Formats: sequence, structure tokens, C-alpha cells
Amino acid sequence: MQPSPLQARRVRALIGALLTSLVALAALLTGAAASHADTTICEEFGSTTIQGRYVVQNNRWGTSAPQCITVTNSGFRIAQADGSVPTNGAPKSYPSVFNGCHYTNCSPGTNLPARLNTISTAPTSISYSYVGGAVYDAAYDIWLDPTPRTDGVNRTEIMIWFNRVGSVQPVGSPVGSATVAGRQWQVWSGNNGTNDVLSFVAPSTIDSWSFDVMDFARNAVSRGLAQNDWYLTSIQAGFEPWQNGAGLAVNSFSSTVNLGGSTPGGPGGPAACRVSYGTSVWQGGFTADVTVANTGSSPINGWNLAFTLPGGQRVTNAWNAGISPSSGAVTAANAPHNAYIAPGAQASFGFQASYDGSFAKPSAFSLNGTPCTTG
Repeated sequence: MQPSPLQARRVRALIGALLTSLVALAALLTGAAASHADTTICEEFGSTTIQGRYVVQNNRWGTSAPQCITVTNSGFRIAQADGSVPTNGAPKSYPSVFNGCHYTNCSPGTNLPARLNTISTAPTSISYSYVGGAVYDAAYDIWLDPTPRTDGVNRTEIMIWFNRVGSVQPVGSPVGSATVAGRQWQVWSGNNGTNDVLSFVAPSTIDSWSFDVMDFARNAVSRGLAQNDWYLTSIQAGFEPWQNGAGLAVNSFSSTVNLGGSTPGGPGGPAACRVSYGTSVWQGGFTADVTVANTGSSPINGWNLAFTLPGGQRVTNAWNAGISPSSGAVTAANAPHNAYIAPGAQASFGFQASYDGSFAKPSAFSLNGTPCTTG
């Protein structure tokens, strides 16, 4: 039976009203999502959370000039960054995103602070966008302290400079170069009056990178700027602007801290290691093949092997480990693929070096601060 003209008009009107309501609801939901993704923060120390696990903070502390950040679902961009400060001093702010605890502000669900010798890996990734017309560095911060503090200033700050524009430089002075996490870095060390700062400066701009935070933490330990029983308290990424800065952005950030690590001398078993040091020598040069064996009952998650090269020897190339510095008291840090040594297992690395005078081998080795036997 065909509907009457009046019934047909009523059905069309009902359908039209329903479609109008659905369009309005979709617009409302879209607007709500956009509003959530575009939170603007202008308060000096204002912050919010993203992805239910990270904190994004404006963190303007070195100037009274306005600064605003626009928070996205995956990071933030600097919307306004007025004013400037002298480039031979501290920056004017550090807008950033972090996992962990910063001045009592802890990210949701974080397992930081965590003792270094209980961390197996700490994978992270970061993607930056840069702009012209500003003086700044793009900095990744790793904070370490002897105590599991969630407030105040930590004892040691590790900074990774992905990019720097203008006549700005890290705290302290250059102390050489190092290969960490598979990349070459210019290394600076100093103290800013409240904490030690160890900075790794990229020789050229890095836009994005994935790496293990523990590679840098272990390097700090090898330099005596931290200990294996210290705590990782927070992991941050952002910008330190001295002049302007609008348009700079963290496109994405991720940070995970996997617990369950054990190092010689740490929880889970006695310290025990053995090092084999084989060489092939020619006039003025040699290669060394080094094997690190875990003779204990607990796994080793991340290692630094310290030894002293006899006088006149200098490392020119290395594989399966990063070695720094190139002469004297050196430290070989594991590569990502050989960081884990199960009980009874071993890891190997090698290097090529030059030498002056007569050739000799290192007399002693220590793994993560614990002496090893040789043979």
C-alpha cells in the first residue's frame, strides 16, 4: 500500500530533522575533540596531561615576557614567546613534555623515580619541528639523583642537544667527544651552581630519533657523575629559548621505563664477571677482541666496561660498543643489541687502535664498577 502524500511529507520531515540532529551532534563532538587537542597554556608554570601518561608544561622562569604553548594530543608547539635574555646566561624558559616527576608534578601512572640498577631499558622517541628567527636549543633532559626525590633540583642533569641556533652553549666546557647510542657527540661538563650538567651536543641537527635513555645514564655513571644505585626521576623533551621561539614544536614524544634490570653488585645475585682480551698487533697498530662473560647468577641489563689503555695507545675505531674517551682511562658501553648478558652468557666487542713505543695490554677491567677476573 502506497503512503498518502501527507504521510510521505511527514516521513521526509522526520528524516530531515533526524539528519540535522546527527550533523549537530557530530559537530559538537568534533569541536570537543579539537578543543581538547588545542589547549593553550599561558600561565608561568601551567601544565596539562596528554595521552593519560605525560605532562606538558609551559615552564617560563627566566623572563616576565609572555609565553604561551598550544598543547596537542601528541606534543606541543610554542604559540607565543616574547622577550629575550642574554645568550651568555641561562635561557628564559623550558617548555617541555615529560615522563616522571618534576617539582612534585608527577605524570600519571609513571614508575619513576626508579633506581638505575633496576631498569632494564628505557626506550624513548622524539620528533621536533624547528623555525627560523629564534635563538634556542632543542633539549632532551634526563634527571638523576641519589634519592628518589619528586621535588626540587636533582644532583645530575644529562642534556642531549638535538639542535642549537645562535651563540648559545651548554653549561661548563667541552671535555671531548663520545659515541653514545650509536651516535657521535660533542661532550660538555660543568655545574650551573645548583647541579652537575653533562651535555651531549649533536654535530648536526637531528629532527627525530628513537634511543635508550639508559645509554646516556650509563655514560654519566662511567664519568663519575652518577652511581648505579642512584635514581632516574624524570625524562623530558622541549626547547630552551633565549630569543623568541614561536613556532618551535615537539611533534611527538614517547617514554617507557622497563624495570627488572640487574647489574653486578645490584639486587638479584653476586657480582661476577670475566674478561678475555685478545689482540692482533702490527707495527704502530693493533686490534682488540674483548669478551665480557657473566659468571654470576643474575642477568646483566646494560654494561660499562672500564679499563686503562697503556700510554701511547689511542682508539681509532670500535664495533659492538661505544668507547670513550679514545685514550687513557676509557669506558666501553654496550650497543643496544648486546646490552643483556644472561648468567653464563657473554657479549663481545672490538676496536682498532694505534700505539707508540712497545705494545702492552690493559692490566685490569671493571664491569659497572665491579672488578672482573681475566683469562
